[in-house]
Amino acid sequence: MKLHRTLLLAALAASLLGTATQAQNLDVELVTGGLSAPLFVDAAPGDSDRLYVLEQNTRRVRVIENGSLLAMPFLDLSGVASSGGERGLLGIAFHPDWVANGRFFVSYTNTSGNSRVMEYARTTPNVANPTAVQTILTQNQPFSNHNGGCIRFGPDGKLYIGLGDGGSGNDPGNRAQTPTTNLGKILRLDIDLPSPFIPADNPFVGDPSTNDEIWALGVRNPWRFNFDMANGDLYMGDVGQNQIEEINWVPGTSTGGENYGWRCMEGNSCTGLSGCTCMAASLTDPVQTYNHGLGCSVTGGYVYRSPEIPGLSGTYFYGDFCSSRIWSFRIVGGAVTEFTDRTTELSGPVGNISSFGQDNEGNVYIVDSSDGQIFKIVGDCGSTLRYCQSTPNSNSAGAVMSSAGPAEIGTNNFSVVAAAAATGSFGLFFYGPNQIMAPFGDGFRCVGGTTSRLNPPVMTDGFGDVTRQVDFNAPPANAGAGQITPGSTWNFQFWFRDPMGPGATGFNLTDGLSVIFCP
Repeated sequence: MKLHRTLLLAALAASLLGTATQAQNLDVELVTGGLSAPLFVDAAPGDSDRLYVLEQNTRRVRVIENGSLLAMPFLDLSGVASSGGERGLLGIAFHPDWVANGRFFVSYTNTSGNSRVMEYARTTPNVANPTAVQTILTQNQPFSNHNGGCIRFGPDGKLYIGLGDGGSGNDPGNRAQTPTTNLGKILRLDIDLPSPFIPADNPFVGDPSTNDEIWALGVRNPWRFNFDMANGDLYMGDVGQNQIEEINWVPGTSTGGENYGWRCMEGNSCTGLSGCTCMAASLTDPVQTYNHGLGCSVTGGYVYRSPEIPGLSGTYFYGDFCSSRIWSFRIVGGAVTEFTDRTTELSGPVGNISSFGQDNEGNVYIVDSSDGQIFKIVGDCGSTLRYCQSTPNSNSAGAVMSSAGPAEIGTNNFSVVAAAAATGSFGLFFYGPNQIMAPFGDGFRCVGGTTSRLNPPVMTDGFGDVTRQVDFNAPPANAGAGQITPGSTWNFQFWFRDPMGPGATGFNLTDGLSVIFCP
């Protein structure tokens, strides 16, 4: 089967980026409750004040403005959309130029059980015109399940539409592999063109055997997919049949045409069904799978990009609707790294995970359909994360950072610690808002942005160790750009003289330490 990149490239990229030596501790924060079977949460481009939530039972779009759920719906589709099972109001996507034009799009199954993608327009940011502007797509559904319904704008400004294979079990019509039907496909449309909105650079344009709007094929029920806001990579959760759930990934440079293998494959396994050749080189492998011992319906998620927890940047979160398990991983060089089970940290108060969501700052949200709640993924106050790379160094193991005492500003008893640096050497602790990794001296500078020093300088002991208390009541911790406030995340590093360093520059650095501070 087709490989995305070589493992050699993955290993090289991992070595350049450095490896976190302990997982970032996370928690969830309740944003709002009182929703009726929410299925999705989204933000409109350029609007940091609102989140928009889809309710399956009421078929309404609700608004969360500055943390408060508004009573009046943004849009009520109860007169045209069905509800229940896998049907209903399933997706929403806001035009990239939303601030200027107010255009948005919804995906739902109508009262006849067929899929529709419609364009609407806002009246105000909190209220939409209830009359549709135009029909973007109609698709008849032979069965009530596997409607798909996720719609997202890609980094290219095109609208991507996910449709399931038409339902029942085992795709009885082999629709996912049939190129003349849109069922079991990812479609790509340019909604700034006249109908039928076909982009000229779609992969099958001009091929009479395949529908022009098809971007990719061979999916069973792509319930939730999304694009990484930093690089345009596509992540898709495709719900399995009876055994395997899968996450698919393709880089943002993809020109489309992928075949994800359903119905001859479920995950990485052969189903024994016809339609395509199992394990064919032309098929695109999932990057992550799990069996039904861990859940029964994958919910695709988002790549975390918020500056609130810099150490999480590039981490993809996803979960399972049935078991409420949550996992994360990173893609480095086309391969999965840092796979982590987040269930214990994040899933405690969360029921059935119908979706994830993301705001314009890159924060990731969890949608709990059974309890009608929206949660935000946040850092667990006081957690620390070592990151970046400490070698090359005069000490073969590399000089490293850690901390002592609680990261509570109120107790004012927090210290940063450097270990295994050059012995008896002059050094200085400094900190800043950004995580970087740039060659500097005989090591790497791991802290970027406007940095602050912890004065005065210090001397390492006979083991190369040194400790420095952070005084939250004196500058720079309590003033200016380096002020440390409750809930803030700061990154620390130690610079030291290193006359025996391998690069002969005379100085070196530890790795970095990221700290989330508490009240």
